[in-house]
Amino acid sequence: MYLPADFTEARTDQLHALIAQHPFGTLITHGASGLDANHIPFDLASDEGELGVLHAHVARNNPLWQDLANGDEVLVVFHAGDAYISPTWYPSKHETHRQVPTWNYVVVHAHGRITIRDDEKYVRGVVARLTRTHEAALPQPWKMGDAPREYIDAMLKAIVGVEIVITRLVGKRKLGQNKDARDIQGAGEALKARENPIGDQMLACAAQKQ
Repeated sequence: MYLPADFTEARTDQLHALIAQHPFGTLITHGASGLDANHIPFDLASDEGELGVLHAHVARNNPLWQDLANGDEVLVVFHAGDAYISPTWYPSKHETHRQVPTWNYVVVHAHGRITIRDDEKYVRGVVARLTRTHEAALPQPWKMGDAPREYIDAMLKAIVGVEIVITRLVGKRKLGQNKDARDIQGAGEALKARENPIGDQMLACAAQKQ
C-alpha cells in the first residue's frame, strides 16, 4: 500500500481499535488455486501474540480452508470508512481554483500467518464471541443457548475455524492532512452534514493543525 508519511497510522492501539470497530474484513490469500478474497467478520484478540490474533470461520463448503497450508502468509484488509471529497468544499478553491477531487479513507492492513482450525471447540468459541460482541447492543440479545442444542451442533459442523497470527500492521488515515486546516475543516463540515463519520475525523484533524 502506498503510504505517504502524512497519512501513516502506526499506533498499534489505534489500529486495534479500528479493527474492533470495523471487524468485517477482506481475507486475501494466495493458495494452490491462486489469488482469492473472502469477506468475513473477525474477532480480534489484541492480547494474544505480539500484535494480536484474528479469529474467524468459513463455511466448510468454502474451498479456502483446503487451498491453504498452515503457516501460509495472508493479508486481511479492514475498511474503516471512506468518502468522496469535492474541491468545492475547500475555501482555497474559491480563491485560487487550484484544487481537484479526491477520496479520503481509513484502512488497516493486517499481515499474518494462517492456521486452519477444524475442531468443534475452537469454532464454538469463535461463534460465541462474535455473537456476544455483535448482539450486545440489541434490546434482546440472541445467544447460542436460544436455539436447540442439536441445531447448533449441526451448524457448527458446517463451518471451519481460521486463526491468523498478525505479524505486521499497517494503517492509513487519508484525511487531508497535507492540506491547510481551513480546507480540511471545510471538507469535514460538508461530510458531517451528510452524516458521513469521516467528517468528524477530518474536523479533529483540522483542530490539531490549527
